[in-house]
Amino acid sequence: MALVDSLIVFAVSLLIGALGIYVGGRAVADVDDYTYAIVTALIGAVVWGVVGFFVGWIPLLGPILTLLAYLAVINWRYPGGWLDAALIALIAWVAVLVVLYVLALLELTTFGAVGVPGM
Repeated sequence: MALVDSLIVFAVSLLIGALGIYVGGRAVADVDDYTYAIVTALIGAVVWGVVGFFVGWIPLLGPILTLLAYLAVINWRYPGGWLDAALIALIAWVAVLVVLYVLALLELTTFGAVGVPGM
């Protein structure tokens, strides 16, 4: 049962993280495709995890490189440059924060989402 529970938490977290990226992508890059945001969130989560595993332990430099890798995924997936990627990520972070806050107030979840750093 723990595996099923973990898969459900992962899927819901991924969908919430993708919602944040969708909102950011729509606002900054005018990309209106939630499926595209889901794939971006999944790739971003994998890249974040892999880079974090290899260099995340390095003080100061590790987290910066991990964040840059995540931004590189957004930059690769959405039109625009690095500034647009950073804006998409920032808007995604704020959108996920709002959604998770509301869900936590309703006692449906805790703070945490796959595909958006720091959540």
